Amino acid sequence: MKIIYFGTPDFSIPPLKKILESEHEVCAVVTAQDKRRGRGRQISFTPVKQFAMDNRLPVMQPATFKDPDFLRQLEVYQADLFVVVAFRILPEEVFALPPKGTFNLHSSLLPKYRGAAPIQWALINGDKETGLTTFFLKKKVDTGNIILQKKIEIFPEDNFETLHDRMSELGAELVLETVELIDKDKVNETPQDDSLASPAPKITKEICEIKWSENAAEKIHNLVRGVSPYPGAFFIHNGKQYKVFKTAVATDVKLEPFEIKETKKEIFIGTKSGTIEILQIQPEGRKRMTAEEFLRGYSLLK
Repeated sequence: MKIIYFGTPDFSIPPLKKILESEHEVCAVVTAQDKRRGRGRQISFTPVKQFAMDNRLPVMQPATFKDPDFLRQLEVYQADLFVVVAFRILPEEVFALPPKGTFNLHSSLLPKYRGAAPIQWALINGDKETGLTTFFLKKKVDTGNIILQKKIEIFPEDNFETLHDRMSELGAELVLETVELIDKDKVNETPQDDSLASPAPKITKEICEIKWSENAAEKIHNLVRGVSPYPGAFFIHNGKQYKVFKTAVATDVKLEPFEIKETKKEIFIGTKSGTIEILQIQPEGRKRMTAEEFLRGYSLLK
């Protein structure tokens, strides 16, 4: 089959690589536009664009999907199928173009965690498992008929980075399996049960703020896991921001909400219920460090 692939971040690369290694043809890649980043305002490409260039694949970067030239470009390739992995919401005039349809890889077991941040919310909510879903696109976001699903265990030591990376590799296998089923006309679509749907909204700064007096230790610990290393959970203390990247629930230390205890190597903070041990912290304007490294030159008690 001839395929046009839509994707932007690192998460999108393993599935694209898997398709390239198969008998199917990736005739073009669609990704986000270039951006200027850093102090030097240098132009940087998306990870998918860089991968596409390295593999000599044609790249399209539309400013808007309503651009007639972009739609004409898509039609010229006469692709059989569009594959979408970690990309913007596509309008019907795009996803309805290929004869075999357009499918998306979503990082949850739909209809659970519809939205922009399914991996993060699975961790924030303390889930023990999550999964991946391929589904055909329809007008309403993340509601199309399910093609395939695979479960993945969430380990206690997982954070967003580790779970994201494992799901990306598993997603590559699921995408290729889905392509093969579509190619052979062997797809058995399953409608989603909307009554079981739950949201996974974009992670905001407000969500990332640790509220020591309002939440229990386990909930704070899971928040840290869910947004580490990016964008990172944080709290404000004495007018300064501290980011927290790794924690543990301390069962043998009892403190009042936001009461702080420090030893030569350990930092403990009380919550609404239970106590958190901070294992990795980043003071404002400084680098990320272990609690022991932090305590050599800093203190939350001062």
